[in-house]
Amino acid sequence: MKPFIKQSLIVVCLFFFAFQASAQATKYKGMLQMSNYNGLEAYVVVSLIDAKGNAEKTLYMMGPDEKWYNGFKDWFAKLSKKKEKLNAITGASVAGGDRSTFTFTIDEAKINKGYKIRFESSVEDQKNYISDLEIPFTTEAVTKKTDGTGYIRYVKLSKVQ
Repeated sequence: MKPFIKQSLIVVCLFFFAFQASAQATKYKGMLQMSNYNGLEAYVVVSLIDAKGNAEKTLYMMGPDEKWYNGFKDWFAKLSKKKEKLNAITGASVAGGDRSTFTFTIDEAKINKGYKIRFESSVEDQKNYISDLEIPFTTEAVTKKTDGTGYIRYVKLSKVQ
């Protein structure tokens, strides 16, 4: 093989593997415990928030009926315009006192870069909590139990191997 072609192939392969390593997606499993509140089942949206506080991506949606998504004022204003496909990342809404498990995938290159994982909760005819719970996306904080401030009692995430 000619040296130029051989070198070109090596460069292309190195670039491909470097790109794959930098865009490594990691799966997380979460357990959400709701507080004991009175009312209908809560809808919860899990979003990736960048270092400037902007919603970047929807990671998971607890609540199957799209007609109620506009109750999430912050999420709806910022992410619904992106026309994200939520079919594969939706689950059931969660009643007061109940637990729910869920999984989502996130680009590991964003860890320790100022990102947060935000849980916004909403119950029909009650208050909406835009930042019911926020977990800093850092190696230290992401797998710690984090307490909520509204309908969510706490969330615990773990990396899926």
